Amino acid sequence: MLEVVKSGAVVGLDAVEVTIEVDVARGMPGFTIVGLPDTAVQESRERVRAAVRNSEYEFLPGRLTVNLAPADLRKAGPAYDLPIAVGFLLASGQIKRRTGIDDFWLIGELSLTGEVKPVNGTLSIASAAVEAGCSGIIVPSANAREAAIVSGIDVIPVSSLAQAARFLSDEIVIEPASGDSLEPEQAGEQVDFSEIRGQLEARRALEIAAAGGHNVLMVGPPGSGKSMLAQRLPTIMPPLSIDEAIEVTKIHSLSGQSKQGRGLMRVRPYRAPHHTISAAGLAGGGKQPRPGEISLSHRGVLFLDEIAEFSQSVLQVLRQPVESKIVTISRASGSATYPADFMLVGAMNPCPCGYLGDRQKECECTIGRIRSYRSRLSGPLLDRIDMHIEVPRLSRVELMSASTGESSAAIKDRVVKARAAQATRFGSTTVLNGRMSAKQVRQACALSESIVAWLTRIVDRMALSARAYDRILKVARTIADIAGHEGIELADIAEAVQYRSAERQRAY
Repeated sequence: MLEVVKSGAVVGLDAVEVTIEVDVARGMPGFTIVGLPDTAVQESRERVRAAVRNSEYEFLPGRLTVNLAPADLRKAGPAYDLPIAVGFLLASGQIKRRTGIDDFWLIGELSLTGEVKPVNGTLSIASAAVEAGCSGIIVPSANAREAAIVSGIDVIPVSSLAQAARFLSDEIVIEPASGDSLEPEQAGEQVDFSEIRGQLEARRALEIAAAGGHNVLMVGPPGSGKSMLAQRLPTIMPPLSIDEAIEVTKIHSLSGQSKQGRGLMRVRPYRAPHHTISAAGLAGGGKQPRPGEISLSHRGVLFLDEIAEFSQSVLQVLRQPVESKIVTISRASGSATYPADFMLVGAMNPCPCGYLGDRQKECECTIGRIRSYRSRLSGPLLDRIDMHIEVPRLSRVELMSASTGESSAAIKDRVVKARAAQATRFGSTTVLNGRMSAKQVRQACALSESIVAWLTRIVDRMALSARAYDRILKVARTIADIAGHEGIELADIAEAVQYRSAERQRAY
C-alpha cells in the first residue's frame, strides 16, 4: 500500500516542499530510502524501526520503500524521521488519517523511544508551508514557539510519535501553538554605556556608527576599554523590526544557534569569534552549506577583537560581504546565499606589544615588527571601514572618577531619531547611510561650493581613494542627521574627516 506525506527541506535561508512516498509491499524484508538522502537520512531507518516498535505499533515484515521527492534535491538531517514513521503507519494500515489534514506537513527527529526531538530550520519550513497553501504543520514541541511566529497556519506541537499518530487518526485533540512569540524577547542582565569611564571620542564615534550603520576600527593599548565599548554597541541600536527579527531568527534556527523553546529573536545579534576561527567558520560552509559568523551577525554587530591576529585568508573573506551584504557559499552539493548585513567592529593594538605612543609605558617593538604587524590589515579592507578611532589609556583621574557618562537609553534616543530621518529620506528602514549606493550618495550628500573646495584640498593632502572619499560623505551625512541638519555642513564634514586622518591611515 502507498501513502504520501509532506515535509520540507531547507535550501539556503528558505525551504521547499518535499513529498515523502512510503510504499509497503510483500516480499523479502527490506527498508530502502531513495531520493538523494545523506547519511543522517539513511540512518533514519534504524531510528524509525525502533521508534515504531517502542511506540506500541508493529513494524510489519515486508519490503518498505521510501522516496523523497524531488529526487534531484539532496536531503540532509534527521527532520524526515517523523514523516517517514507516520507514512509507514498509514501505509501499513495501523492508523487512518482523518479528513481535513491531508495537506499537513511534518518534521521532527525521532529517538529510539519514539520521542520527537527538535530540528533546525523550523521557521524556514513553516514559512514555506504557508506559501505552499497548506493548513497546518506538525512540529516537535521544542520548536513550536519558533514555528508559531508564522501566521496563517496551525502549528501542532507533538512530543512523541504516538501522540502524532493519535492526532492524525482523530483519537486526541491538540491545540495549535499560540503566536504569542511575537512579544519582545526578555533579555537578561544588560550592559550599559554609563559603565564606561572617559573615552568621550570613542563613545561619540560609536554613536555615529550605530546611527548610520558604519564599520569601525578601534586602536588602543591593552585595557583601554575597546572590548567594553564594542560589547555595549548593540544597546544603543534600535530594536529589530518584525521582518528583521524573523530573518535573524531563521538564520539562527538554521544554524542550530537558536535556543529551544524560544520564539522570535528581538535582541540584535552580537558575535565575537576568536581570532583562531577559520575562513569557513567566518563565512559559513561545510559539506552542506551552513551560515557562518558573518551571517549570524546579520542585523547586528560582528566584533573582531585583536583583528590583526586573524589570519590573512580569514580577513580577506570579509571584503566582499562588507560591500554586498550577502555571502554565497558554493559546494559540490549545491550553493546557498545568506544575508550578511552587519556592522563590522574591529579592535587592535597599535603595535605587537600594545604600547606604541602610550604616555605611561614605553614601546619595546622594533620598526620592522611594527610594520609587519600593521601590514596584516590590507588597504582594501581598511578602505571598507568607515571610521578609524583611537582609544587611549585612561588617565588616573578618569579611572578613579565616580562620575558616569550617558546611559545607553539616552544615546539610543538620538540614534533612533537619526535612523528615522534616514528612513524618511530613503523610504526604507533597512537602508542606512553606511549602506548608500553611489547614486544615493550623490543625492543625499550634496555639498556647497565652499565645502567642496575645502574637501578637495583634504583629499589631495591625504591621497584618499574614491571609496574612502565616499565613506567620509556617508559618515558626514550621519553626523548631520544626528544634529538635525537638513544638509551637510562644514562641521559635519570636518568631524567625518578626523575619523580617517592621515596619521591614522599611516598607523594602520
